[in-house]
Amino acid sequence: MGRKNKLQRTVNVIGHKNPDTDSICSAIAYAHLKNITTDREYEPRRAGEINQETAFVLNKFDMKPPRICLDVHAKVRDIDIRYIDGVDGQMTLRRAWETMRDQDITTLPITNSDNKLEGLITLKRLAMANMDSLDPHAVANAKTSVSNIVETLNGTLVTGSTDMRIDHGKIVIAAGSPEAMENMVDPGDIVLVANRYEAQLCAIELEAACLVVCMTPNIAKTIIKIAKEHNCTVISTPYDTYAASCLINQSIPICHPMARSMIMFQLSTPVEEARKIMGQVRHNYFPVVDKAGIYQGVISRRNLLNLQRKQLILVDHNEKTQCVDGFEDAEILEIIDHHRIGNLETNGPVYFRNQPVGCTATIVFQMYQEYNVEIEPNIAGILCSAILSDTLIFRSPTCTPQDEYAARQLASIAGVEVEALATEMFEAGENLEGKTAEQLLLQDYKIFVSGKTRFGVGQGSYVSEKNREAAKNMLSGYLESVLEHEDVDMVFYLVTNILDQSSEVLFAGKDAPEVLSRSFNRDVDTSKPLELPGLVSRKKQFIPAIINTLQNL
Repeated sequence: MGRKNKLQRTVNVIGHKNPDTDSICSAIAYAHLKNITTDREYEPRRAGEINQETAFVLNKFDMKPPRICLDVHAKVRDIDIRYIDGVDGQMTLRRAWETMRDQDITTLPITNSDNKLEGLITLKRLAMANMDSLDPHAVANAKTSVSNIVETLNGTLVTGSTDMRIDHGKIVIAAGSPEAMENMVDPGDIVLVANRYEAQLCAIELEAACLVVCMTPNIAKTIIKIAKEHNCTVISTPYDTYAASCLINQSIPICHPMARSMIMFQLSTPVEEARKIMGQVRHNYFPVVDKAGIYQGVISRRNLLNLQRKQLILVDHNEKTQCVDGFEDAEILEIIDHHRIGNLETNGPVYFRNQPVGCTATIVFQMYQEYNVEIEPNIAGILCSAILSDTLIFRSPTCTPQDEYAARQLASIAGVEVEALATEMFEAGENLEGKTAEQLLLQDYKIFVSGKTRFGVGQGSYVSEKNREAAKNMLSGYLESVLEHEDVDMVFYLVTNILDQSSEVLFAGKDAPEVLSRSFNRDVDTSKPLELPGLVSRKKQFIPAIINTLQNL
């Protein structure tokens, strides 16, 4: 295939919440196939923690777990962020204005040497600082450096240090006689003088901290010598005293009037949150930082119009309740599934492949064949494992000849024996040591909706009677609490015996006993699990019966 287009966004291939082996392995294998057959970048993701069975499978076939993805709501990082170079807080007001004018912007981010945001300077704050320029102490109040004064006045440092800061004194325009200056100049002042020897000498002797000589490039050597003796900084400027007096306050560093209390967003801030905040204030630009506080650029209200929604391919599910949070904000490109058609809506047409087979991995296997792509041994291994898991080693009524054919072909490619792999896998998955009741339930748990009723169904498949009893004991007192924190009306958990192909159903919820009784035509004893011989499939046997009952109530 040709080169990947790096300008295109990565497409996330993701399974359902509380992922099982099929959900994880199909996402990995399908993303791999798409990367081989298209010029886009595809990445497998997972919408929850992997269970022990899946962890065993990935480890056995040397595959890394996909990165976790719990939320695909649009974030600030999905907006076109405009990068405006951060500036040093010592930049002069004058230079800041020139930068804004030249770049046609109204805001400058102020950053430190590590590119961390320190503040903002806006056109409004520049204007306010300039309007306050009548204050003769403004330069000293801002602790302005000599280098800033030299730059702003387009001057030349004749004597003194550019690193020196003016931290006291006022600005004086020495336009009168030396006698008049004695009543105007105090020690530490900045004195603006014309090219008059007597005025320059008088300012130095009155202990001015800085002497700005206007309209001349040449200053008498005697003045320079005396200035050095009095530690007086001397600057020459081509401007006249009027222009210099107008400009000198623009040498103030922008860190002085900058906004230190800022409304900023992190890359991970939800777009909806940013939109609400932007609507409450009149700022033109808002800075963006990463979680370490490193400046990333700025956004405006206009940027919200160019939101780049995340792009998803859903595997092994097509119901809203099972989708990763925020899927409504994302663009769904494809759905590859083997379950009933659920209640998921998309904004436009998508590639939807849904087949009545026992496992999504079987469909992915078929697609590799259709594209004539060779299946690598580790990919074959995880796909085979997914089929064995979903079909309960071909015992589930959902299993089709296509599933068994695919699994055995994949086992041959992976170099494994089907029964041995299944035994190892189920033994790893049913190990309850160290687990909490919540972890056990969420290992394979899905929420369904029928009309106004929400109900959750978990399932655990076991070979060992000891583990079946342990699972029932752990969950029997826990399911009632699930009703509240999962916001469901009823919750069921199937303890499935793989060997004799039966299930015991634990349940909670006011209407659960009646729904079970009607669904399976059995008397229900609320003090113990309901035994259902021959029932092993949540998808084909349990869910359809429950939904049919709810629709007829």
